Amino acid sequence: MASPADGGEGRGHAAFLSGSSGKKLNGGGGGRGITRRCSRLVKEQRARLYILRRCATMLLCWYVQGQGDD
Repeated sequence: MASPADGGEGRGHAAFLSGSSGKKLNGGGGGRGITRRCSRLVKEQRARLYILRRCATMLLCWYVQGQGDD
């Protein structure tokens, strides 16, 4: 568990969403930085959901195929 002294408190979701780079996502320029950050997060979440959906489909296919072997 991270202690407040090393900056670990309150960073759970923000650190997860910002990726492993640790850099600030806002590139300046007012509203454009927020839009860019939101679009990047949406793209990242869509990719994760795509991978999760593919894995679930593969596991379901394996399960259904295994049912016919009995």
